[in-house]
Amino acid sequence: MQFASVRIITHDVPRLADFYEALTGLPAERVAEVFATFAAPTGTLAIGHVSTFGDATPRPGTGAAIVEFLVDDVEAAFARAQELGAETVLEPTTMPWGNRSAIVRDPDGTLVNLFRRPGA
Repeated sequence: MQFASVRIITHDVPRLADFYEALTGLPAERVAEVFATFAAPTGTLAIGHVSTFGDATPRPGTGAAIVEFLVDDVEAAFARAQELGAETVLEPTTMPWGNRSAIVRDPDGTLVNLFRRPGA
């Protein structure tokens, strides 16, 4: 088995793809109106429309998952997220295990952790 990606479900793929393009600096591959992906050397983030699930549609922004991005500068990434209108959940903080972390909510309410490891 090989890990492929994490997918966020939304009612508005273009809006969420725009948000993650601006936040990460990665280009979205918009393969269909209902699906986009962001490929990074360490993994892939996918964004899919609720319509692709039929009766089994997950509700956007209600899961317990956190999308995490390893960043060089937590404060700069946090400031960028705020400029994009992300809701602040946790301002830049050093966690008990040493990570420097800031947590925001994307436009649909999904938690996004912007973090740096100790000593980085």
